[in-house]
Amino acid sequence: MISSRVLCIVCPLGCQIEVKEKDGKLSFHGGCARGKSYAKQEVTYPCRMVTTTVSIRGGEIPRLPVRTSRPFPKDRILALMEFLRSFEVEAPVKRGEVLFRNLLGTGIDLIATRTIHRLEKEGEDSREA
Repeated sequence: MISSRVLCIVCPLGCQIEVKEKDGKLSFHGGCARGKSYAKQEVTYPCRMVTTTVSIRGGEIPRLPVRTSRPFPKDRILALMEFLRSFEVEAPVKRGEVLFRNLLGTGIDLIATRTIHRLEKEGEDSREA
């Protein structure tokens, strides 16, 4: 029998839920129904929302804040960050724009969380930008 404790983050109460596995079946002690659902996911397939920045060429700032479209498998986050280290986009970018689809074959997309305008070069007419 395997036993572990999960600290629930679904609501501000922060209940501790004891998860026991016996003969391939999970049982939960403590917490509400939502907390038990969270604990089941955390024990069987933990995922996290990933927020970070990526390089942006020609932008008014050098880094673009981004996030995943849904929680990403926790055991693959380091591989995702390695991929994003070399990922670069071209300005302009609009907030909410999908920058990359199907990250590492997960079906999860990368989304811009800020609008970044193209940096105007000296002598460039702003009406042309």
